[in-house]
Amino acid sequence: MTDKTTYVTEEGLAKLKQELDYLKTTKRKEIAHRIASAKELGDLSENAEYSDAKEEQGLIENRILELEETLRHIEVIKKPKKSTTVVIGSVIEVSNDTGKKQQFTIVGSKEAAPGDGKISNESPLGRAFLGRKLDEQVTVTVPRGTMIYTISKIA
Repeated sequence: MTDKTTYVTEEGLAKLKQELDYLKTTKRKEIAHRIASAKELGDLSENAEYSDAKEEQGLIENRILELEETLRHIEVIKKPKKSTTVVIGSVIEVSNDTGKKQQFTIVGSKEAAPGDGKISNESPLGRAFLGRKLDEQVTVTVPRGTMIYTISKIA
């Protein structure tokens, strides 16, 4: 596991805690029941249900460990006060070199959803915007080539 800070919003933190609680309470019980039922079927060496349940149990336990590690290194993104500089949590409006306007929210990697305009602070686009100011032009290398964005609004 990595020991770097994970940035999330209050909403993201709540989702991570909710998932962890669900896995520790509901899913663990379900798997324990499946394993117990599979054991009753007899020979475990040829019992596909038992093997599947044990494999799922391993995946769930790994996810629990991952979530616990993430929560140990979490920093909640505070809604930035009016700023002229892009920071994690900023909602920005930009226009690219073709004139197309877009809105992005800079979030931590656990909450990134590019299709919804939420870009990670670790992504090439997110990194390029961080620390930039209003009306500044930002050049970003993307898979299609180089794009130039102008920051028109920071909230």
